[in-house]
Amino acid sequence: MKTKIAEGRDFFTDHSVLLEPYEYLDAIREQSPVGELTNRDVVMVTGFPEAVSALLNTKDLSSAITPAGPTAPLPFKPEGDDLTAQIAAHHHEFVGSEQFISYDGARHSASRSLLSSLFTPSRLKANEEYMYEVADRMVRDAVSKGGCELLSEIATPYVTLIIADLLGVPVEDRLYLQEVLAVGPTPGSVDNADGGSSLEYMGAHAAKLFERYFEERTAQPRDDVLTRLVTAKHPDGSTPDRKELITLAMFLFAAGQDTSAKLLGNALLYLVENPDMQRTLRTERNLIAPFLEETLRLYGSTKGTARLATRNTRIGDMDIPAGTKVAISFAGANRDPRRWENPNVVDLNRPKIKEHIAFGRGAHTCIGAPLARAEIRVIIDRFLEHTSSIILSEQHHGPAGNRKLAYEPSYIIRGLEKLYIELAPG
Repeated sequence: MKTKIAEGRDFFTDHSVLLEPYEYLDAIREQSPVGELTNRDVVMVTGFPEAVSALLNTKDLSSAITPAGPTAPLPFKPEGDDLTAQIAAHHHEFVGSEQFISYDGARHSASRSLLSSLFTPSRLKANEEYMYEVADRMVRDAVSKGGCELLSEIATPYVTLIIADLLGVPVEDRLYLQEVLAVGPTPGSVDNADGGSSLEYMGAHAAKLFERYFEERTAQPRDDVLTRLVTAKHPDGSTPDRKELITLAMFLFAAGQDTSAKLLGNALLYLVENPDMQRTLRTERNLIAPFLEETLRLYGSTKGTARLATRNTRIGDMDIPAGTKVAISFAGANRDPRRWENPNVVDLNRPKIKEHIAFGRGAHTCIGAPLARAEIRVIIDRFLEHTSSIILSEQHHGPAGNRKLAYEPSYIIRGLEKLYIELAPG
């Protein structure tokens, strides 16, 4: 059974959907939680149980198209009911094929095992101490000035410093690498839906730097993640290819920065527009964690991901032929009323809130999720510690009821381009 979803607007290129994706996704889900878009050769999944089942189905759904998204053309013409061999033969031709998130099967498992071994509890705990130090300094400085533009002055440099410290990227290189990421292609660009990958751009401009880091760690090991990568082994004891390790290091540095920075922007926007919640969190800091989970569910900075059907399969009640491109909407599934009571409301006491899929689910769950949760929780705590109020700048964004907010033109990323806030000292 194949369900067609009729929607006049194009999710991947329409700026009105960019500004308000949730109403669009609700309308799509009301027609069917799984359906083929009439204006795109793409199946859209907006239902929660259907999205989870698709994310868990690594046997029949390939991640080869994940970096480029479902709008980019395939590098081959699908033939037959099993595309495993075709995908493998043409994998190097997919946009972003060198990225960890595009891997399937044993190759993905081996690489994920390498990365998982790097983020030990002790290392993350030590990194959290550094988070408090950096966040405290940045927030104090912003408060002394009376405010800031959150994304460029705090969020982006903050998350860059955190991952750079964890990896061991030299201080003198961090600004350059941050600038490289800033000018790379927008992931899922609304204005260029078939555009390239920002991580691919970084590889072209930063590979030699990371090669140097690996040479330095080989000669003089240090207590950092780059050194652990240099000496890493696959689960079977084999030594990974050096080029693969360098690519993984660049992926670790780049992958979560924009999404974490945008997540902080989304969380702070909610707090300035909802002063009652801001007051609640000021008096009960232990509620920052559940607030962050609800922010992830409702305003997560990654709207979704993409898969390619390797074999004939099913998602929900819909037959999915081999070769079908599937867009899995985190933003849609996380507001599915069949799963969440009062789905559009922030509820700090929501049962099983961590079951949302803002970080995905299954084998491809975001490997940086614990880091992202910690860094955003810490800096929200510091904002509340050093201020008595955080309000939106009416000079830049207009008065309540008539706000002017610009979002990054991406069908993958949900985040503000700028957020000007005014900070009263605590």
